[in-house]
Parts: sequence; structure tokens; C-alpha cells
Amino acid sequence: MYTGVVIAGGLSRRFGEDKALYPYRGKPLIRWVLDSLQGAGERFVVANRPYPGLEVPVYPDLLPGGDSLSGLHSALFHARYPWVAVAATDLPFLSPGYWAFLYERALASPHPVVVAYNPEGHLEPLMAFYHKDCLPQVERQLREGDFLLRRVMEVLGATYIPAEAVVERFGAQVFLNANRKEELP
Repeated sequence: MYTGVVIAGGLSRRFGEDKALYPYRGKPLIRWVLDSLQGAGERFVVANRPYPGLEVPVYPDLLPGGDSLSGLHSALFHARYPWVAVAATDLPFLSPGYWAFLYERALASPHPVVVAYNPEGHLEPLMAFYHKDCLPQVERQLREGDFLLRRVMEVLGATYIPAEAVVERFGAQVFLNANRKEELP
């Protein structure tokens, strides 16, 4: 079992409104991501505002001001299970199969992070697994003002999944990160 967490703390500046609540194909973006995490033993949202009607707990950042790293910190702190699937709220094409694929890698990983590369060669730290063992490093970075998610991987090590392995199973669309409404197909 693992914990599934949606990070919904961004300001949605480029999107023009709270993208978590934006209706896409009949349901809010955040619901698409929560539904992708249905295989988790528990699910919750990390956000600094309420999201009523989701039927999952919503926890605020415990150490605010560190962007996504603050969200990861709160996710790791509140998680009941050792492995935590962490997803941004603007990834509507994630699926239960994607998380099962990564979780299988997590269980076999000697590292506390399992993260995929996207087809452009960039890491996708907000569609990844983190072990609760990352919590001290995340907290240290927040207290030192180092908010880079990739630093967690650099310091603690990670299992990196090639983009091709993900695209082959789930298609390139799984990586769609909707920063603007017009990016949604």
C-alpha cells in the first residue's frame, strides 16, 4: 500500500483561475488526478485553501513558502504509508496504471525517490514516488531556503524511469501539465 497525494498549492497565475477546480471533460482537474490515485491505501490533498466536496482530507503546508517542496513536506509528514505518490493537480492524464507501474519500481528501488523523465528530457518530480525517509532532507532544504525538488534526488539518490518506458505504456499525453487552459486537448 502507498499514500496518494495531490499537491494543489499553486497560484495558477498562467491559468487565470484556480486550475484545481477548472472543469475539464465533466469534472475538475483535481478530480482527474485524485481518481488516478484510486489504487492508494489513502488519498489526500495538500493545499493552503479548502477544497470541499472531494471526500478526502485537505492538509495545509506545515512549512509554507517553499512552493512544491512545502507541499511535498506536508505530504510526507501526513502520509500513513512509507511510499507516497505525489502528483500536481494539473496532470489530468495520469492513470492508476501509471501509479502501479511506478510503485512496482519503488518497491524494487534502493533509492527513496522514483521519478520519470519526460520526452523533453526533464524530470517530473510532481508525478513521482517519495519514501517517507525523504522527510528530514526535505525539511532541511526548506529551513535552508533551498526549494529545488531535484535537490532531494541529488542528495538522496533516485531511480530514474526513462520517458520511453512511460510513453510506451501510457502514451506521451500522460506528461501533459496544463499550465494554461489552451494546453488542454
